[in-house]
Amino acid sequence: MSALAPILQSFFTDRLHRQRHASPHTVTAYRDAIRLLLVYATDRTGKAPSTLDLTDLDAPLVGAFLSHLETDRGNSVRTRNARLAAIHSLFRHAALHRPEDAAVIQRVLAIPPKRFDRTLVSYLTEPEITALLAAPDQDTWTGRRDHALLMLACQTGLRASELLRLTNADVHLAAGPHVSCMGKGRKQRITPLTSTTVTTLRDWQHERAGQPTDPLFPTRRGTPLGRDGLQRRLTAYTAIAARACPSLHGKQISPHVLRHSAAMRLLAAGIDTTVIALWLGHENVATTQIYIHADLALKEKALARTAPLHAEKGRYQPTDAVLAFLDSL
Repeated sequence: MSALAPILQSFFTDRLHRQRHASPHTVTAYRDAIRLLLVYATDRTGKAPSTLDLTDLDAPLVGAFLSHLETDRGNSVRTRNARLAAIHSLFRHAALHRPEDAAVIQRVLAIPPKRFDRTLVSYLTEPEITALLAAPDQDTWTGRRDHALLMLACQTGLRASELLRLTNADVHLAAGPHVSCMGKGRKQRITPLTSTTVTTLRDWQHERAGQPTDPLFPTRRGTPLGRDGLQRRLTAYTAIAARACPSLHGKQISPHVLRHSAAMRLLAAGIDTTVIALWLGHENVATTQIYIHADLALKEKALARTAPLHAEKGRYQPTDAVLAFLDSL
């Protein structure tokens, strides 16, 4: 067994689980990144993963691995940077246990994240949201569940992980109706509900029944609905909704697009970006600025408030006095 194996074990069990109390989603993402790196290193060095040493994962190999992610696996720059963040975290942990390999560790830690183009966020308009909410067949149990889930997602802007972790006890429909969730970074937050959403959720909970700790949106077997299942159903409903709303044709709708849509609805209603940041659970208010960049109507309103320019067309013509001065030189 190599010296890398105990470092990997202590990284996941001690560093992530015990010290940082990382979420299952973070542990899974880090595990996948490290696993991909070890498989790549095995192909490059010919060593089995159990015999790899920390020095085998030097900066040239890690750099080649990052290029492999983009060129061979077709990953985006964001995914490449996320994999690098996991590798950096592992090597910072390794620095505490392998000071003799400090030179190798520091060179890996010096690999910078890659800059990337920031595109405008994709979101749904009001007619598109209406068509999407009408897509589930509410004559079926599954359709009523999905209708309630989509309505909650479009109104609250919860992340997919937050939606799927909700239990019956997380929804409060009495005075001051709201939904409570544990968000990113283990931050507890509550989001108010509109009367329409309250009515839909009340009907769904009455049909759903179950214990307070049971998932709010279960499968037929009673287990929590998964990410893949949610995406498959969302893709199917988008195709159905496109028949009534042609603008949905060609749009790739994900749960995060519904989150963006909720934010854009708040922005269009004139809600301040600091409030939207609190609503969405953003750590930094600057993150919410992406919605201002995407809102063309907001920019058009700003343009309408500016004074029009009345400059005359044509080339500049100097006065006679200026021509006289130039002629006198």
